[in-house]
Amino acid sequence: MSGSETTTPELTVVHLVRHGEVHNPDGVLYGRRDGYHLSDLGRQMADRVAEHLRDRDITYVVSSPLERAQETAEPIAKAHGLDLATDARLLEAENVFEGKTFGVGDGALRKPGNWKHLTNPFKPSWGEPYVEQVVRMTSALETARDAARGHEAVAVSHQLPIWIVRSFAEKRRLWHDPRRRQCTLASMTSFTYRGDALVSVGYSEPARDLVPAHLLAGAKPVKGKSKAFGA
Repeated sequence: MSGSETTTPELTVVHLVRHGEVHNPDGVLYGRRDGYHLSDLGRQMADRVAEHLRDRDITYVVSSPLERAQETAEPIAKAHGLDLATDARLLEAENVFEGKTFGVGDGALRKPGNWKHLTNPFKPSWGEPYVEQVVRMTSALETARDAARGHEAVAVSHQLPIWIVRSFAEKRRLWHDPRRRQCTLASMTSFTYRGDALVSVGYSEPARDLVPAHLLAGAKPVKGKSKAFGA
């Protein structure tokens, strides 16, 4: 190779996967609480994602430490003969309403004592600042990118952190209507890097046919069925 020639940096893809459906019959906003596992349907979703990625060049799989994320990541790691790594930066966002019911027309929002937490949707006032989510999620993505240089990685996380880091990458405002997040259960938000530089963001839903209609992006709320539960 002559001195005037340069090599093109290699491509690396990090698929940021949201976990599958969780068994949560009481409709609790479970947040970072332990003990919330995938439902039978959620396990089907995890298997679907694993099958979708079976022939991809996956060399690294990492997950949030929460059970629902680990259980979504396990069949993906197994399909590629990989050990599953854990990264706390992929955790669900902190939320003051954790442990409360949060349905449409009932639950936490009807209690005046909780209204003080709803004063600033731009930060937001009810939980972990969006900017802090961007910082930790960007760092987690870069670690996964570095672990899979020239190949592909999977990182399993949760709806809000995924949506926030995607919004940042696509230069959108961070505050938003939660009903409009394009990040359904078992979806993949794929970040492609050339070298260290992010060059594109893609989105796909390999288990869309398994997702209940009221949990799809843009669906109308149903009384007693909040989209916030499966975060």
